[in-house]
Amino acid sequence: MSPQATATAVATARAIFSPAVEDAARHLFNERTLERYRTALSDGIDRVSDQIATAPSPFTGISPADLAPAIAGTDLDRPLEDTAAALDELQDLYLRDAVYFHHPRYLAHLNCPVVIPALLGETVLSAINSSLDTWDQSAGGTLIERRLIDWTADRIGLGPAADGVFTSGGSQSNFQALLLAREETLAKAAAAESAPEHAGGHGDSRHIMDRLRIFVSEAGHFSIRKSAKMLGLSPQAVVSVETDTRKRMRPQALAWELEQCRWAGFIPMAVVATAGTTDFGSIDPLPAIAALCAESGAWFHVDAAYGCGLLVSRSRRPLLTGIEHADSVTVDFHKAFFQPVSSSALIVRDRATLTHATYHADYLNPARAVEQRIPNQVDKSIQTTRRFDALKLWLTLRIMGPDAVGELFDEVIDRAGQAWVLLTVDPRFEVVTRSQLSTLVFRYLPPEGPARDLADGANLYARQALADSGAALVAATKVGGRHYLKFTLLNPETTVDDIAHVLDLIAGHAAEYVQAMSTADTRLA
Repeated sequence: MSPQATATAVATARAIFSPAVEDAARHLFNERTLERYRTALSDGIDRVSDQIATAPSPFTGISPADLAPAIAGTDLDRPLEDTAAALDELQDLYLRDAVYFHHPRYLAHLNCPVVIPALLGETVLSAINSSLDTWDQSAGGTLIERRLIDWTADRIGLGPAADGVFTSGGSQSNFQALLLAREETLAKAAAAESAPEHAGGHGDSRHIMDRLRIFVSEAGHFSIRKSAKMLGLSPQAVVSVETDTRKRMRPQALAWELEQCRWAGFIPMAVVATAGTTDFGSIDPLPAIAALCAESGAWFHVDAAYGCGLLVSRSRRPLLTGIEHADSVTVDFHKAFFQPVSSSALIVRDRATLTHATYHADYLNPARAVEQRIPNQVDKSIQTTRRFDALKLWLTLRIMGPDAVGELFDEVIDRAGQAWVLLTVDPRFEVVTRSQLSTLVFRYLPPEGPARDLADGANLYARQALADSGAALVAATKVGGRHYLKFTLLNPETTVDDIAHVLDLIAGHAAEYVQAMSTADTRLA
């Protein structure tokens, strides 16, 4: 059909659209609406830029009770019909009170400020809207993701058979890793129990499943226990392994637990080593754990969701020595590579193990696609529809380069070291341990005497009062049953002065609580 005939056919088709359809169609992104697209995105970028330029703190301190009525009262059946009006409304419902991770006094969770090349990638991938499940939905996106997986596996040192897939985050990556470990372990155990020397044994999969055990340190991520539950394992499947004073798994304790497992007739399914615990930034002794896994036959998984930034550090890469022996590795680029969420991946040593997540559907990835060597990522993923999140990392590496990302990650680790010094010399606080990465767990200590018993309440109060003020945000955790506060430093532009100022605010709020409670006790007496 000639271009003129095509244009005539399109015009004819549009002529039969009802006015309502024609009006709705002006919101579609296509060649006819490019100016509307440019204007809308430009207006949105201006609003965000204005907010970033003027936000005096990481948070306004607004409460759910104060914000909820306005959002609940929004009539979603009555559109505003105007981009500017919608952005005005969004300013009141979201932008004004959002938590801003770019602010140097956001010190709470593992949320990083993001780099501009990744934001560019977010804009591109959202507009094109590729789905990374099959080649015929993504084309070059499939190959870009695969190239990034190969690059990451090479940085880890897993060898030529390695492969992987992007995921929604560390919890999903850990879940899929343990799914692969379970299937590999079940296959080995079933084969062993069906051998002639085990004739008459209990080789059914349920019997074997109940005997599977996963070993993770006391400081490991909660997603390991959650994954075990979702995988249908025994409630006793996850074995907590003792840590040392720096919150790293003790190899001797792991060896003892593995031996107890063997004597009890259980099967060591996996050992999960953590390269960057959420609370303490501790890195388990990977070489020693790898050796114990090789000896016991357990799958060796490394949860490096946080510590993966060390892969691009020019000075601290040796902290990950031993990770090259892993059967699988979790990496969260949206923690340590300054990427917008989501951007995570699971990397495996042997690509064949990923087939445990493969199912064929005639409409999507028929078996003949394998014969035709069509590269479909859905064959490796537990997701089907999946965003092209890899593009953000791709543009980051192509514009900034890995060394620049590593410099930023090294900077936050340096800052955590300086914060540790501040805390250790300040008599108002005690700090649990020095982090290998960029977290610090500490607490305010009231003066010696009866007031010391108020420490838990003082720290809880100080955190809430700080959040209510919006001046800064810090996290909280428990150590030995006591309440502690936590700095998570992921912003290279957070200064020592910022940290010192937040410590003063915490101490002020905590002292206020101690004073109030002490006065109340005196009155009651």
